[in-house]
Amino acid sequence: MKVLFQNAHLYDPSCQLDGMGEVLVEDHHIREIGLDRLDVNAHHIVDLEGKYLLPGFIDIHVHFREPGEEHKETIESGSRAAAMGGFTTVCCMPNTRPANDSVLVTKYILDKAKLHSRIRIHPISAASKGLEGKEMVEYGAMIDAGCIAVSDDGRCVMDPYFARKVLEYLSDFKVPFIEHCEDCRLSQEGAMNEGRYSSEFGLRGVPHAAEDIIVARDISLARTTKGILHLAHLSSRHSVAALRLAKSEGLKVSGEVTPHHLLLTEESLKNLDSNFKMAPPLRTEEDRQALVKALEEGIIEAIATDHAPHNLEEKSLEFHRAPNGVIGLETAFAACMKLVDQGELSFSRLVEALTSGPARVMGFKDRGQLKVGKFADFTVVDLKAPWSVEKNSFLSKSRNSPFMSWKMNSQVLATYVGGECVYRVGGS
Repeated sequence: MKVLFQNAHLYDPSCQLDGMGEVLVEDHHIREIGLDRLDVNAHHIVDLEGKYLLPGFIDIHVHFREPGEEHKETIESGSRAAAMGGFTTVCCMPNTRPANDSVLVTKYILDKAKLHSRIRIHPISAASKGLEGKEMVEYGAMIDAGCIAVSDDGRCVMDPYFARKVLEYLSDFKVPFIEHCEDCRLSQEGAMNEGRYSSEFGLRGVPHAAEDIIVARDISLARTTKGILHLAHLSSRHSVAALRLAKSEGLKVSGEVTPHHLLLTEESLKNLDSNFKMAPPLRTEEDRQALVKALEEGIIEAIATDHAPHNLEEKSLEFHRAPNGVIGLETAFAACMKLVDQGELSFSRLVEALTSGPARVMGFKDRGQLKVGKFADFTVVDLKAPWSVEKNSFLSKSRNSPFMSWKMNSQVLATYVGGECVYRVGGS
């Protein structure tokens, strides 16, 4: 079946594409792109009425909670939330219950995705059995089963020898080791950034050093092993400086940043609202600015939501007892557009960090760009579509958003996977 997308503002900075045009889709792939009208016959025409057609967004860091905590999120509900946010591909972290440390769990996730998801879902293997940092998982079997990276996310691989061996083993498979950069001996289950507010409230704080030390250690191990290292949810200006140096050396090291770390600081914690409690914690304005600058310069390649659903009962606990994590799939694009509107981030870098950047980190060669031969995965957006984030805005099972009640100026209108609509505003 041929589908023609017309009257579209085609935009992909990685391909220097910016202008009104048309895209022909056949067999779920892009067959033709033109900045003029395409002289083709199509079975179906989609008129985008001048709205932006972008490559489908890719989130390389989500928690869908299935198996084990389906009351927070399922693969089905998570995929619907992702589609609403414009995400056509997501990568699921392994800290489920049980952890994704076996082929059995990987196959369970993929089977569920095949049945209940209309977006592309890729599981990430645990680095260690039970995420305990002691016994290696059979990486070859996990990759053969469908895993595309390795991580103990939610926990840091604390043993440096173990981390070295992971990087060495994975270099043969050419997949990244994704590190949750947190020295738990320093963080000690801290509730917020170590600073003004932790002192004011008498709560244990998490110092920058808890992240910085692991970032420096793992970069050194990547240098030694020639392995592929990806640094998850960076929050510290010192970590950014270390990543910048690693890139100047040509090391295979990349980094990601979340929308909440790009937009919020520890100032949000003055009311002890647990919807602003996450790991790593929100830090200072100086850190926030350093993250935005590194994203603009391409030092940080990807925006990743770290979508972490929790139910109301858990998030209603006392601040120091409430779990870390916030949802972010449905609001990521609109929230980050605030940075564009404020002149802190260019629109081109925002789009790259949601598309070609994460595709490059994960080695996806079949998506992330508007190019002939790629998957016909598209995100349609309106840059002038005001809306308000409210509890009924979400398709996720959870509501633990740090952007609740925010007034947004941009919106994802529709999401297409393989040329088929999987989400439309006002529709399903």
